[in-house]
Amino acid sequence: MTLIRPFAALRPQAAFVEQVVAPPYDVLNAQEARVRAQGKPWSFLHISRPEIDLALDCDPYADEVYAKAAENLAKMLNAKVLKQDSQACYYLYGLIMGRHQQIGLVTAASVPDYNKNRIRKHEFTRPDKENDRVRQIDALNAQTGPVLLAYKQHPVIAQLIARISQQPPEVTVTADDGIIHSLWPVTDARDIETITQTFDPMDALYIADGHHRSAAASRVAAQRQQANPHHTGEENYNYFLSVMFPDSQMNILDYNRIIKDLNGLSADEFLSAIGKNFTVTPATTPVKPSQAGEFGLYLNQQWYQLNIHPENIPDDPVKRLDVSLLADFLIAPILGITDPRRDKRIDFVGGIRGLAGLVQRVDSGEMAVAFSLYPTCMADLMAVADANEVMPPKSTWFEPKLADGLVSHLIEAQA
Repeated sequence: MTLIRPFAALRPQAAFVEQVVAPPYDVLNAQEARVRAQGKPWSFLHISRPEIDLALDCDPYADEVYAKAAENLAKMLNAKVLKQDSQACYYLYGLIMGRHQQIGLVTAASVPDYNKNRIRKHEFTRPDKENDRVRQIDALNAQTGPVLLAYKQHPVIAQLIARISQQPPEVTVTADDGIIHSLWPVTDARDIETITQTFDPMDALYIADGHHRSAAASRVAAQRQQANPHHTGEENYNYFLSVMFPDSQMNILDYNRIIKDLNGLSADEFLSAIGKNFTVTPATTPVKPSQAGEFGLYLNQQWYQLNIHPENIPDDPVKRLDVSLLADFLIAPILGITDPRRDKRIDFVGGIRGLAGLVQRVDSGEMAVAFSLYPTCMADLMAVADANEVMPPKSTWFEPKLADGLVSHLIEAQA
């Protein structure tokens, strides 16, 4: 088995691309998905969020939800909205969000290499979400949500992508959020071989987003291997759908924190306590941190700049992250929040919403205080993964997001 391999993708036919392509299943709640899919019978949300076609009070993990997903996929196949490519290939996937552009590769990535930690993780998964993806893959016999991977930039791949992407893409679609998605099938046998052979010696790939999808693919592969007396390792279920970008192109935004109360402290007591480990400077404008170790604090309609004292920054790849420093020296000891995964007093706001999103939540009275952070960098993410460690929850927010429905990976032939 190779680290990655080409595959014959299930894709929307040209006339239906704009109708099919949808946001990732996990960025919309059920109500938002219903609204997005309204009047769009071929939206991929009918497959990725099939509860939108059932009763409003439907349990999203009910058996009928996964059955509806399979029914909706069959309907799109029968109507020739979706069709599998005739040959196995790689695909270039381009994203444009404002002035940011990135081009990567759509591949099938090795489940055994994921199991051996050659495809490296940096997050824990939640059993309920992992189980949901297992059941979705099983019901569809397909992986429809790509895992976002990063690789260390390689000149051979960079040159190949630059050459192929000079040609007009076969598919270009502008999603509802204004992000432009483009696709170039890579069908030349020499290019396919170059891609496979260039990646195969690499030490590691890194999961950026999609830990539940990759974990679910591993579980499904194990189940199907056990049930298959003629298992060879070449079956499609031994690989999972991925889109890989060079680390230099990955765009990580800040992932900010808002807290409901000051843990019984007055504003002055709170600021005084912070001053033990941070330099606190009032600011006349909103604080968007410009470097690691710098934080913004919004409290009582006033912004402050916080700079952690340098002696508090350890060498450990996890504890030196800004999200860890804020948690270990402020949120836990001062605000009393030690389990951000479960504590209802803390919420997280992706940087795509800007600082105005923090101000609005505090000024409304819903929250008491907000913190803006400097984005985690890819080098730190890879260092954590290389150390076989786990990052704190909500450490990274990748933009732009990959679309659902543009490319799917069949793990069994469709009837």
